[in-house]
Amino acid sequence: MSSAPLPGPPAGMRSGDATHPELPHDVVVVIGPTTRRLTAPNPGPMTGPGTNTYLVGDERSVVVIDPGPDDAGHVAAIVAAVGPARATIALTHTHPDHWPAAVALAEILDAPVAAYGPGDADGLVLDTLLRDGDRVGQLVAVHTPGHASNHLCFELTGPGGRWLFTGDHVMGGSTVVISPPDGDMTTYVASLRLVLALGVDVIAPGHGEVVEDPDELVTALIAHRQARESQLLDLVRRHGPISVTDLTALAYPDVIEALRLRARASAWAHLRALHADGFVGSTAFDDPDGVWSVSVCG
Repeated sequence: MSSAPLPGPPAGMRSGDATHPELPHDVVVVIGPTTRRLTAPNPGPMTGPGTNTYLVGDERSVVVIDPGPDDAGHVAAIVAAVGPARATIALTHTHPDHWPAAVALAEILDAPVAAYGPGDADGLVLDTLLRDGDRVGQLVAVHTPGHASNHLCFELTGPGGRWLFTGDHVMGGSTVVISPPDGDMTTYVASLRLVLALGVDVIAPGHGEVVEDPDELVTALIAHRQARESQLLDLVRRHGPISVTDLTALAYPDVIEALRLRARASAWAHLRALHADGFVGSTAFDDPDGVWSVSVCG
């Protein structure tokens, strides 16, 4: 394995490091002409400084994007920030750091909840099923599967330019975990290319600060995924047959223990993409503990 670093942002997230500095929790931060941000108090290896909740709109009507974890203080801060406005709750996806507060918030604000689908979010009731191109207030839904099959980004066009609220699809300074079977690497990279084609001015991610050079970042993310895939294929050629666990140890030697299982999931997702392209095969394609080898054409 080459010792040269892969292009693009490093894999994984770490709370409060140089890439993801701490953000104030449950404090309203104005980040655009019609956009405010509150960061939930759930920092960690997978969430960086915490999950961002965005409020998009004015004193009459506001869309709450990703209300985050079911934390009473965070819910109260969102309610106070919404004030007398009519609220709608929109979810980028239903991973557990993004949606649970929607249940309490919907009841308190009498607000409908909209998402692409409920996924495996037990207890979540959706009032509106969103599809690509649907509108929510000033926002347009953009279906971006890959990290999750029900993942949406939300595009905003206004006085601040074209913004994209990306949930976990794009995060500044780090790569996103793709965990099969719901996560799919081939689909994820295709969705990254879709975001690149949109040509937005600003990305507002689900974790971390706004990104004001989105094309540069997304291009780097695609390059990173391509380089990781090439690296893994080379490792399988030289060390296969090999398990995903052993391959992960070779490909991610410096990953912290808290992210080791996530790194294995991403390695497995890359292997499944290589399998779809005919480069590798496995004794158990749908088993994260399967053993992988180079195929005849690989």
